[in-house]
Amino acid sequence: MEGTGGGTAATRRIMVVADPSRESAAALQYALSHAVLAKDELILMHVTNTNQKRSTLSTLFRRQPVLMPEPSSSSSSSSAFDFAFSSAAPLPSAERGGGGGGRDADFLEVMKRACESALPKLRVHVEMAEQGTMDKAATILFRSKALKVDLLIIGQRRSLSSVILGPRLGGGAALKGAKPVDTAEFLIENSPCTCVGVQKKGQNAGYLLNTKTHKNFWLLA
Repeated sequence: MEGTGGGTAATRRIMVVADPSRESAAALQYALSHAVLAKDELILMHVTNTNQKRSTLSTLFRRQPVLMPEPSSSSSSSSAFDFAFSSAAPLPSAERGGGGGGRDADFLEVMKRACESALPKLRVHVEMAEQGTMDKAATILFRSKALKVDLLIIGQRRSLSSVILGPRLGGGAALKGAKPVDTAEFLIENSPCTCVGVQKKGQNAGYLLNTKTHKNFWLLA
């Protein structure tokens, strides 16, 4: 599977799309356990949309603190996220609109601390961008190019119909708003660096991965 971090000597810049969802948590778990090396630089990329209500992980993490894994354990990064996300109910949506900046900071800080506890020597920082006139996919693509990212990782939610029929993605037309954009699929197809779409399959069943050249690749946990 390309982009999993084996055999590359140079320091790489890896971006994980971060938002308060199970898919994003799975993408970060995959990144820490299979893609990121301690000498790499990890960017948590969060795109805000002021026109929509925002979700939050605050309630989840008040109930379940992130486990600080044993540094010597080879599966420490996986254990941290298994503990935090495994038995949780679906993430609650914020009932109130408005600000939300503090809530964004909450879940991003939780993710950042989880990365640092899993790989203490890893350089981790957060990038935030407003969606503005571009859609989320275009915003992420623009920022990943500007930051010269070597590997882009995004959580992916795929229904059976999308697997069989393929995503409804209109190429350039999608950027103009002609059709709804499947963010993960758009980035997989259009990112100049390798983009990996990650879907976690149960607690111990591993991951279903998609890149431009590898479709529905099953990786055991």
